Order: sequence, then structure tokens, then C-alpha cells
Amino acid sequence: MADLVIRPTMKFIYLGYATVAAIFVVWIGALLHLQWSPQIPSIWRFGITWVPLLLFLWPLKRHLRNRLTKTTIQDFQIKHETGLFTKTTRTIMLPRVQDVTVQQRFFQRIFNVGDVSIETAGETGRLTIFHIDRPQEIADRINQLSQTQYPTDSRA
Repeated sequence: MADLVIRPTMKFIYLGYATVAAIFVVWIGALLHLQWSPQIPSIWRFGITWVPLLLFLWPLKRHLRNRLTKTTIQDFQIKHETGLFTKTTRTIMLPRVQDVTVQQRFFQRIFNVGDVSIETAGETGRLTIFHIDRPQEIADRINQLSQTQYPTDSRA
């Protein structure tokens, strides 16, 4: 079986970029309209030109965090990796998976995005993969793989 790589959706991040771009266009339009006004000092005009550019930091931060999160479903395990400088990897053996839950809030259902929670036997806590596309398909795939009988090591 080929590895299945799951990453959080980019839909909301693209929506954030579009929103900030729209604000930027309106802001610059208003600034150009006010540029001819003698009441605004030139130093203020320079300063408020850069304010909309700072808004792009919000979707950019989410974009970076999104790209640094990856879940890989391999033959016998699920690996969930996060981080850039400090990388955290959680490995779950597929035969230990007991429960897979899909949660979709109203806004997520509109875009077919959701959260998948995986609970395992013998471990504390659950692994939740946030904001993934087609969450029910992923949950069904994990359930199917967890029910498969894996070969045991004959040396043990």
C-alpha cells in the first residue's frame, strides 16, 4: 500500500488571503482618494500605507503552521508530525486503533472539511487531526486499515 499523506486544508487560508487582499484594495483606494486632501500630513500617509500589508501576516502565519503539519498513514502505522525547529512525531499502530470520530461544525460542513479524532488502546489521550478535506473518507480508510489482520513476527 502506498503511503497516504494528509495535510490540513488550505481552503480557509485562501479565504483569509482573499479577505486581506480585498481590505488592502479598499484601503489603498481610500488612501489614494485622501492623498489629495491637505488635512492629512505626509508622514501619516506614508505610515498608513503599510498598515494593510501587516494584515497579510495573519494568513501567512496560518499558512506556515498548516504546511508544517503532516499525517502519514503507512502500512502498519499512522505518523502525525508537527513543527519546524522542534519537530514532534506521534506514531500510532493501526491494530491499536479503537475509535475514529469525525466532527464537522456547520461552517466546515459547507466546505466538506472536518476534524478526525483517533483513539487507541493502551495509550492516553487521542490524536485529533484538524481541518482536513473529506474527513469521512479518511476516517473510513483508517477504520478499514485497523480491521485488517497484520502478520505477526514469527521470531517472537
